[in-house]
Amino acid sequence: MKLIFLDRDGVISIFTPQDYVKNWGEFQFIDGAIDGLKKLYSNGYKLVIISNQAGLNRGLFSQEDLDDITKRMKDVLKKEDVELTGTYYCRHTPEENCDCRKPKTGLFKQAEQDIKGINYAEAYFIGDSDIDIIAGKSIGVKTVLVLTGKTKTRDEVNNWQIKPDFIFEDLKTAAEFITKGNKNEKI
Repeated sequence: MKLIFLDRDGVISIFTPQDYVKNWGEFQFIDGAIDGLKKLYSNGYKLVIISNQAGLNRGLFSQEDLDDITKRMKDVLKKEDVELTGTYYCRHTPEENCDCRKPKTGLFKQAEQDIKGINYAEAYFIGDSDIDIIAGKSIGVKTVLVLTGKTKTRDEVNNWQIKPDFIFEDLKTAAEFITKGNKNEKI
């Protein structure tokens, strides 16, 4: 099974520093993100979102708001012939010390309950921050950092203890690389 895990904010949709996407009106696809998802999906990859959404437990938006954002995002993608295999959100704040908040791997484990046959060594996780890379490395997937969210430059990665396997400007570029089968090449 060809599988891509993706963070949402900063990879697929815009990342808003010091804030959250609280409703559909604030959700905006990053330029090229839909094209990247189409490329992956049309090449046989299952797409699974793994995202921290602590604004839920902070009371900044409701479960209904998050469900509405997810439904509308899926509707837009479906019109582009892209279907998500799953969406998994951690609603907890860092202080709650749950098992599902990245960089912990609980969301991957939740996905594993629904998606049988996951081979982590062959899967990818595309994220925009160090916690995404730590989570991906902890579960054993190939890690891809895109520079469209929390992390904006390659230089920021120099201070990270755990480095991504690949770095790309955006999801579209990452998708082009992945679908070409260059999975063993480091950049």
